[in-house]
Amino acid sequence: MSVSMRDLDPAFKGAGQKDGLEIWRIENFNPVPIPQSSYGKFFTGDSYMILKTTASKSGALRYDIHYWLGKETSQDEAGAAAIKTVELDAALGGRAVQYREVQGHETEKFLSYFKPCIIPQEGGAASGFKHVEAEKHKTRLFVCKGKHVVPFARSSLNHDDVFILDTESKIFQFNGSNSCIQERAKALEVVQFIKDTYHDGKCEIASVEDGKLMSDSESGEFWACFGGFAPLPRRTVSDDDKFADSHPPELLCVGKGKTEPVETDSLTKKLLETNKCYILDCGLEVYVWMGRNTSLDERKSASGAADKLVSGTGRPKSHIVRVIEGFETVMFKSKFDSWPRASQMMSEDGRGKVAALLKRQGLDVKGLLKSEPVKEEPQPYIDCTGHLQVWRVNSKEKILLPATDQSKFYSGDCYIFQYSYPGEDKEEHLIGTWVGKTSIEEERASALSLANKMVESMKFLPCQVRIYEGSEPIQFHAILQSCIVFKVCGILGGLSDGYKNYIAEKEIPDETYSEDGLALFRIQGFGPDNMQAIQVEPVASSLNSTYCYILHSDSTVFTWSGGLATSDDQELVDRMLDLIKPDLPCKSHKEGVESELFWDLLRGKSEYPKRLVSVLLVTFVVSKGAFKIDLDGELNWGVISSPIKSHRYVVKEIYNFSQDDLMTEDICILDCHAEIFVWVGQQVDPKIKIQALTIGEKFLEHDFLLENLSREAPIYIVMEGSEPPFFTRFFKWESAKSAMLGNSFQRKLAILKNGGAALVLKHKRRASVSYGGRSGGVPDKSQRSRSMSVSPDRVRVRGRSPAFNALAANFENTNTRNLSTPPPMVRKLYPKSGAQDTVKPASKFSAISHLTSSFEPPSARENLIPRSQKVGSVTTISNPETTDEGVSMSKRIESLTIKEDVQEGEAEDDEGLPVHPYDRINTDSTDPITDIDVTKREAYLSSAEFQEKLGMAKNEFYKLPKWKQNKLKMAVRLF
Repeated sequence: MSVSMRDLDPAFKGAGQKDGLEIWRIENFNPVPIPQSSYGKFFTGDSYMILKTTASKSGALRYDIHYWLGKETSQDEAGAAAIKTVELDAALGGRAVQYREVQGHETEKFLSYFKPCIIPQEGGAASGFKHVEAEKHKTRLFVCKGKHVVPFARSSLNHDDVFILDTESKIFQFNGSNSCIQERAKALEVVQFIKDTYHDGKCEIASVEDGKLMSDSESGEFWACFGGFAPLPRRTVSDDDKFADSHPPELLCVGKGKTEPVETDSLTKKLLETNKCYILDCGLEVYVWMGRNTSLDERKSASGAADKLVSGTGRPKSHIVRVIEGFETVMFKSKFDSWPRASQMMSEDGRGKVAALLKRQGLDVKGLLKSEPVKEEPQPYIDCTGHLQVWRVNSKEKILLPATDQSKFYSGDCYIFQYSYPGEDKEEHLIGTWVGKTSIEEERASALSLANKMVESMKFLPCQVRIYEGSEPIQFHAILQSCIVFKVCGILGGLSDGYKNYIAEKEIPDETYSEDGLALFRIQGFGPDNMQAIQVEPVASSLNSTYCYILHSDSTVFTWSGGLATSDDQELVDRMLDLIKPDLPCKSHKEGVESELFWDLLRGKSEYPKRLVSVLLVTFVVSKGAFKIDLDGELNWGVISSPIKSHRYVVKEIYNFSQDDLMTEDICILDCHAEIFVWVGQQVDPKIKIQALTIGEKFLEHDFLLENLSREAPIYIVMEGSEPPFFTRFFKWESAKSAMLGNSFQRKLAILKNGGAALVLKHKRRASVSYGGRSGGVPDKSQRSRSMSVSPDRVRVRGRSPAFNALAANFENTNTRNLSTPPPMVRKLYPKSGAQDTVKPASKFSAISHLTSSFEPPSARENLIPRSQKVGSVTTISNPETTDEGVSMSKRIESLTIKEDVQEGEAEDDEGLPVHPYDRINTDSTDPITDIDVTKREAYLSSAEFQEKLGMAKNEFYKLPKWKQNKLKMAVRLF
């Protein structure tokens, strides 16, 4: 495509030169840049252009251009935005992917730039934005579909979606009965956004469950806003949905503004000619493919034809994606029956021509030409001072290796290793399997089975990894520090019985490494704490100018340094000699000055590589917000969900990912190309949990992103709550989030309401507590109680539910209230005054007895797989002076002292005792009280001091190691 600066808008000068977002609004059919403070604010009467520039580790820049059309924008402005988008692509060198975004039907990639959502405002540039000066808050109803937030009429409530009702004093989230937990959790992020943006962070939050009208007063308040409760209709499938789902792919050729169908039985890349433009109509997605030899006018014409196709067929939900030849997206390629896997077509010569042209026009061309990749030593992100154990797999057993042999691996064997190292607040564990290249299938399966049993025995807390020889991650070499990989199989006592039988049956010659035989080792690594010696075929063709080698035969030892090797490489050779041949003299050789004996041992001189063929042990660093499908080292992210019955998995791409995208009900994959992480949430079904490794293997096998992933890439299995530092480094990680209880919705609700406090599990009906301090049997009716709201000013009317009271309060005249109904009673949960209430709190002994009853150890099977407990009503608290778990325990004890509708005088067991200060009832007191029952000293404390000392004790308790905590819990339970 020929580029002329007169065809490009001057507003695009300097665009796309750095990582981040740039936004223009169309005003009078011209793009006008808007300030960063207005990013994310869209008006329904306008059209916008959004450029997302992503910088890769190598320095190259990738572009995504979106043009957003408000529902009230004019047709002329929408057309101008489409044309200007093509011009912007031309200014960037013709390699951007372009997306058409329609209000209410935006793509996930576009919405990821403005997390958690966008809420378009009424008006536009022509109206002068007078609407922003509105003085009174307007009640609005939103429906959340995925990450879309679209205003709807009140009559649009249904059972399938999550709705947000924004009133002046309170924000309600209505969860449809058919909505999933993940949708509800994501909607809470929108609630937080509305609270901070439109209420300055000062308003109440309420969650309303569909079908639970009588649960609490918040339901009544919600329905009162709609004039009362009414049955909800079922959502019907629209004609647009049916068309988008059922439309088969159709290829159209665009010429002179007209489209003609391309007759074919199979879609292949050969159908696309480089001097033409095509439209691939797939229903929900409409792709415009533009050949590299097409003109700017031809591309504008093809874009206009796609817009007419979508608008003419009445498909507002269809997304238009424009791609340039050589820069096609993965989704576009997946629509074809065959697509060759080749590198990007834009040559360095082509980039240079475009860069020279733009430079002459005064534009900065930084990022257009690829720069040399930055060379840096990878970091393992793991503490290397831990304890290592290594086992060799022998048939169906594992044999522990002595410490002197832990770094020696043989290609014919499989190994299991366990590495324990100090974490932030607890000891972490990494259990892995190393699979030799020539090991037999039976022992590979046995190694995985034995490793799985080790992980299960530790309650799935360790991180697990599967490693193939030749694809070891940086963490593996870091914990071994020095590693020697010997060819074929173990020597003498190190040979597995399974491999012995295999080579005997197949009559395979035994080429096992021998200390006195001929062997050639390639030396590699990054330093004395990370070095490896890999045995290779002892022939000249195994040499490479970028490495150093050790060659030995009996008592003869040579070292060979390639011409491109560094002094650091030579230092590694000297260190490895101390491990391989420590007591023999060595003759050093440099490339080009070898002796005849050296070549004789290698069976004669021959050709070998003179430059670096592949980069080993590369750990890529995430460029946050990038989802790369090429091989330049960016991160990819996917979510795999599966119904248990069919086990068919759906991979969903997540853009600009963060820790909040890790839902406890999901299995997620973090794809670093060189290795992948399979993250398993706590509430994933156990039948799916045990398939985590299989899911990772399927991900590598199918190569969803067409990255040429190796099927032998390391696979890490990471359980929620036990994330290692080399996983969390890819996120802005908060450990407290992964340690919370409950499902993803309950966790985010706790964070929203209480600033990150852990959830308190509160059953639907409390267990009865006898007031003598022990758990009693089935209580009588007078002792049974209903759950009570945590609001201290909650009004309770006997005989009515909270929802009914709140609903009736909006319509009922107090002067005409039914006199048979008792008046509302206002009761404070924790009265500060000493005045007696009609309800007596339960004794402290009752609370402690009920609390310790929860310390009963679970069954052995339940210990194998951690389960999240089911939650009835959720109570959350916030106390910055205590730990999350300690706060939860404290609140649980306090909640046990709250009883409703009990008979007066039922809690008289130990409440009549005199109150003494803690200093005088303590066993170490210098002035002790003598006239007390020493078996229950805490009964003589005041309620305030009892709670204070209890909180202090819990803080000390949770500072103990887990095993001590469990031991104390068992002791309390037995007592």
